[in-house]
Amino acid sequence: MNWLKTENTALIKLKNIPCLACTDFRTAIIEQYKRKRRVAGFFGVPEKKVYAVLADDTKGELFIASADFKKEKEYQALTPDIPAFHMFERELFEQTGIKPLGHPWLKPLRYERDHVNRKKQMKNYPFYTMPDEEVHEVAVGPVHAGIIEPGHFRFMCNGEKVYHLEIQLGYQHRGVENLFLCNDRFLPHLAESIAGDTVIGHTMVYTRAMEIMAGVRSTEKAELIRDILLEMERIAVHIGDLGAISNDIAYLLGNSVFGATRTLIINMIQDICGNRFGKGLIRVGGVLFDIKKNERDEIRKILQKVEKKVKDMCDIMFSSPSVLSRLEKTGIVNKETASRIGLTGMSARASGISRDIRTDFPDAIYKKIPVKKVILNEGDVYARTYIRFLEILESMRFINKALNKLNNDPVMKEVKYNLSRESMVISMAEGWRGEIIHIVLTDKNGKIKKYKIKDPSFNNWYGLALAERNNGISDFPLCNKSFNLSYCGNDL
Repeated sequence: MNWLKTENTALIKLKNIPCLACTDFRTAIIEQYKRKRRVAGFFGVPEKKVYAVLADDTKGELFIASADFKKEKEYQALTPDIPAFHMFERELFEQTGIKPLGHPWLKPLRYERDHVNRKKQMKNYPFYTMPDEEVHEVAVGPVHAGIIEPGHFRFMCNGEKVYHLEIQLGYQHRGVENLFLCNDRFLPHLAESIAGDTVIGHTMVYTRAMEIMAGVRSTEKAELIRDILLEMERIAVHIGDLGAISNDIAYLLGNSVFGATRTLIINMIQDICGNRFGKGLIRVGGVLFDIKKNERDEIRKILQKVEKKVKDMCDIMFSSPSVLSRLEKTGIVNKETASRIGLTGMSARASGISRDIRTDFPDAIYKKIPVKKVILNEGDVYARTYIRFLEILESMRFINKALNKLNNDPVMKEVKYNLSRESMVISMAEGWRGEIIHIVLTDKNGKIKKYKIKDPSFNNWYGLALAERNNGISDFPLCNKSFNLSYCGNDL
């Protein structure tokens, strides 16, 4: 076979992954795409080998193949045939120098400290231009008001109408992936810092990958607590986003109510582990804090209170003509476009795409307590806003059921840093923004030689650029917040 079939959080021996000729590699990927298998990972390792990870969402299966590029420095780009490879191929070229010939938009992605072509600098970024007397450019960023991270947005406008938006990121030069390499200890604190608004999501994916590599599984109780907190994180951010979207349309009642309601959730997280964002909770081997019986009753009370507040506010908000006039038919990304460019998470589901790791690649807990996948079809700001409300309700239902299943198991196991040699693990979870994927490869000594992170923002920034086309430039803050993407999740 040209592909190794595997699943979420399974240990894979590198020697079992097929290695194809470069031309066969491309053909094999295109053939798999015709079978409705999408790209989940596409990256190179130091020995000039490129790996492709494709996902079959309907069957919960992953397919892996590789190609040896020791002699080859280029290949025919996949992006013209499969636009979802657009960002993956730009990243591969930037990190390895392997050039995808015929790529339609081969521009710098991040300007990492060790990127291959050192001549390419931020100041020389080749922005797309539209030489026309009626078209003017509007530049926003990279310095923004308040605490917003750096990112540059270049609009091509005719009056207020946006013809094209180009987003330039990569200002932070973080080098997060490389910090995971060649260590002799676990680094949960680093995982917690990948994206500050997704502490639970990224740390959980990291610890599960390390546990598989170390040959241990955490207890069911620890897994229940992890997933409970993952859903709390989803609820907290979704409520906060409902408030922020309200603010962007000057609906100040919603902004105030949702802002105060979010605090109830993050304070509940703090009561569990001592940190409002969940830092210090998840570690390799389990969790450091239990949820006692009396705490479970308090969590139920708070969830009941939050549910009533959110329902009441959403009933008022989504029946307001002034609100609907701003949200409906603004920033549309239709299903076909969303599928072609590889949108993920709630942004994909709001465009009619049935894609959710919790249902498609579920862990043991989500198999026992299934969540209902929420799908909307409009693909506009309204859909990306209203889907948050529906997902909040579904997360609350899951948490209440999961609390009933908590038992007296220990919540931590002792784990030694002794990783499987020459192996790979693909760890996936559905964060509040979308699918989070960490891929870990070890060398012959059991040291990590490649740590690959894919935050959902990596897929979705281009979706934001397309959403803004043919909209008014004043709608950009609203479109932007409806996606709510991560700068640091992209600038790894």
